[in-house]
Amino acid sequence: MAEQLAGLADDRALLGRTSTAERVADILRSRIAEGYFPPGTRLSEDSVGGALGVSRNTLREAFRLLTHERLLVHELNRGVFVRVLTVEDVEDIYRTRALVECAVVRGLGEPPYRLDRLRAAVTEGDVAASGNDWKGLGTANIHFHQELVALAGSARTDELMRGVFAELRLAFHVVDDPHRLHEPYLARNRQILRALESGDRGAAEELLVVYLHDSLRRIVEVYRRRVGDEGRAAG
Repeated sequence: MAEQLAGLADDRALLGRTSTAERVADILRSRIAEGYFPPGTRLSEDSVGGALGVSRNTLREAFRLLTHERLLVHELNRGVFVRVLTVEDVEDIYRTRALVECAVVRGLGEPPYRLDRLRAAVTEGDVAASGNDWKGLGTANIHFHQELVALAGSARTDELMRGVFAELRLAFHVVDDPHRLHEPYLARNRQILRALESGDRGAAEELLVVYLHDSLRRIVEVYRRRVGDEGRAAG
């Protein structure tokens, strides 16, 4: 926990003089998505508030916002915890991803598309894989899909999916072999990118549908083995 709190202390400068609950929530959301606070971690008001240099009321409001986003859960007389997803949660996350991501690709319009940031996400994955950083590759994969969604040019869609991808990272933490989980999808990301580079959004969507189906199946297999059919929710 000390290492995670030290990381939060580094983020304190981001708050500046306009510290708000929304900014605190942004920081915590990012830290959860990056894996600094795994599912089931208790977030102490005193420790987190002290690391960020914010008031208890501000922190509680940030916790409330993230609880509404289903990233945190409040347990009576125990405190606030990073949520542990159920199998049903994972299935719903992927249902949402399929609806949104495929619709974005389908609605891209005529090429060429602005793919620089999508290419950068693939490169980020290549670098992580070459260094055997499989957790980093998982982050790069999420970045790829965030940039895919960003092709829609919709701030509302970006905001919606930011929470979905943060929840997805909670699911990744249950997987005990991140290499096996993430490595196959680097090549698939590259295939989707190539289809978009060639202007074939139909082929890109077909690749994406299979990608999401296979990824869901693999994660659910792990969940059923490690968490159980009903999953375990922290509230």
